[in-house]
Amino acid sequence: MIVEVVPYNPNWPAQFEAEAAILREILGDIVITIHHIGSTSVPGLQAKPIIDMIPEVTDIEALDAMASQFEAHGYEVMGAYGIPGRRYFRKGGDHRTHHIHAFASGDPNIDRHLAFRDYLRAHPVVAQEYGRVKEESARRSNNNIEDYCDAKDPFIKLHEPKALAWYTS
Repeated sequence: MIVEVVPYNPNWPAQFEAEAAILREILGDIVITIHHIGSTSVPGLQAKPIIDMIPEVTDIEALDAMASQFEAHGYEVMGAYGIPGRRYFRKGGDHRTHHIHAFASGDPNIDRHLAFRDYLRAHPVVAQEYGRVKEESARRSNNNIEDYCDAKDPFIKLHEPKALAWYTS
């Protein structure tokens, strides 16, 4: 997988909406809402050009039963993939276009993601700093996604508690 951070693309929200419409069809009455998260959801922020989404659902087991429908739309079904309560799906193989991080409504991981997104939206200086960290991490990772994520981790660990405190106040 190529780890590339690119300038903000104003088409990312429309790409999110188009894929969210597909997910709503797949999920039917178990979907509560679908959130656009990650760097592509923060106007002006550099990002890997992969749309991250959180479908918030009423029943995670019912979602598990829909695996073949996700596969029919080009998704790899990855299970919890290291985060209890999550269902992770990715689309596009080595040229990923979308990541789905589905959770049952009320899971604290939803607020964690929304808090970080909204914090970056409300604090442009922090978002700019994060963009620089992401660009440098991508350059140094030599297309190793684990190295890229590890390089960003200290920034996220520093700012995520601040974001959660800000979000809940």
